[in-house]
Amino acid sequence: MSFFQEETEVRSVGEGVWQGRVSEAWNIGANPNGGYMASIALRALGKSVPDQPSPLTATIHYLRPGLPGEACEIITEVVKPGRVLSVCRATLIQDGKPRLAVLAGFGAMAEQTHTTELNMPVPQIPPPDDCVERSGEQQGVGLGLLSRLDIRLHPDQVRAGAAGKAEISGWIRFRDEAAPDPIAPVLFSDTFPPSVFGLLGAVGWVPTLELTVHCRRPMTSGWVLGRMATEDLRDGRMIENGCLWDEQGRVIAQSRQLALVMNNE
Repeated sequence: MSFFQEETEVRSVGEGVWQGRVSEAWNIGANPNGGYMASIALRALGKSVPDQPSPLTATIHYLRPGLPGEACEIITEVVKPGRVLSVCRATLIQDGKPRLAVLAGFGAMAEQTHTTELNMPVPQIPPPDDCVERSGEQQGVGLGLLSRLDIRLHPDQVRAGAAGKAEISGWIRFRDEAAPDPIAPVLFSDTFPPSVFGLLGAVGWVPTLELTVHCRRPMTSGWVLGRMATEDLRDGRMIENGCLWDEQGRVIAQSRQLALVMNNE
């Protein structure tokens, strides 16, 4: 079992009730990464509809930070089962308080069978070996999750504020090179540096308020290419759009999130 599978694993303790544990290995600063927290809830939902293991769409609202190293409870409900898409919801609870709420549509992800297909243009970026590992020092916050993820950034975007624009791109994979997981695109969509890092510099922790991910294709083995960009930043809140591609240049997932830009003090 991979680290990701093990550290998002849940067990049923009753109808629609699951128990798990939030690992401290996925922290940004003192808080668990939001994509990782969502993955625990999505793991429980995937077990609720085992014939439809892929979150084709997932919207996560973050209510308060998670507690690393602590147990969690996930309450799930299959709102509407369907042949193509089953709509489910989940609430992840720690210390008696809801930490996040998920509304997701699960289905069976299949390879493209239609002859007509549109694909978002792939950004031009050096191969992973010519990119630079993500650094907590540059972002100004501890990045415990780098023990689990290998993240390589475009050389022109590695230093805080070097890009001169709110954009970040790079490659990502599990450090243990785990097999593809249908939940992983949601995680990967929330584990790059915030795109405003390229414009504002060392922004520290940028907590997500809401994240929506649309998964478009099954993941394959190897590296995943990601690009995140913000064109809307106002009153300490940003809206970031992202996209993930496989090594063949095919879109895996698209994302959009609303996040807070905090003072790095």
